[in-house]
Amino acid sequence: MAFPDRRHEPVRHESPTLRALRRHWPTAAVVVAILAIWQIWVDAAHPPVTAIASPSRIVVAAAQAWPTLWPATLVTFAEGVCGFLIACIIGVLLGVGIHCSRTAYAALFPLLAAAQTLPLISIAPLFLIWFGFEPVGKVVIVAVFALFPIVVQTMRGLEAVPAFYDDVATTCGASRAWTLFHVDLRVAARQIFGGVRVAAAYVFATAATAEYLGARRGLGIWLQAAYNSFQTPLIFAATFVIIVMTALLLLAVHAVERLTIGAPGDDEDPDA
Repeated sequence: MAFPDRRHEPVRHESPTLRALRRHWPTAAVVVAILAIWQIWVDAAHPPVTAIASPSRIVVAAAQAWPTLWPATLVTFAEGVCGFLIACIIGVLLGVGIHCSRTAYAALFPLLAAAQTLPLISIAPLFLIWFGFEPVGKVVIVAVFALFPIVVQTMRGLEAVPAFYDDVATTCGASRAWTLFHVDLRVAARQIFGGVRVAAAYVFATAATAEYLGARRGLGIWLQAAYNSFQTPLIFAATFVIIVMTALLLLAVHAVERLTIGAPGDDEDPDA
């Protein structure tokens, strides 16, 4: 029995848009299902509006409060992004320094680990005393809490670089510094971006919480006002705004990763 020869048939390649849809449609479907069930349950059970609000009511409340919600969002967004960028720069530099020096590791790493065990509610009053109600205190808090995962992943990424990369570069006459910044960091970049993503996941929540404990403007103060007036739909609206901002920041990190070192699948191709 003869089988058809398929060797010369053209290979079908999916477009990036189709691949993205195929990859993300299950998440979108689950989100839509959760919102639908939520809306139907609230409409059927009629729980107290001070306890929970339906998605449609949250959207209406957010639209009505948009003149005050948008300025508060801009403040928290600026604080989160500034603190995040500072954490990225200092975190990578500290990770490189700790990787290169055991003395730096012994001196700095325990302090960085201890800083992560401090609850925000206990150190925010100190920053309030030091920096007052100005946004700079919130930027510093965000940078401090976002620093640790970036430092750790930078260290682990550099330690995981195979030794033969350094051997080849040194054999070709490269200096240790050149090898570190042009070879080791490039190989470790994927893991470093993993730490950056972890940090990006909670910068806006940290900024809003710090504002809630003491600030003049921002989503934290806006949330506090909504809570004090028992405006549950507005509390949900601010929560969703923080979620959206976090998603946008994660997308930005993903875009920078693809532009600088390529898609994650490129690592499987030695010629990429």
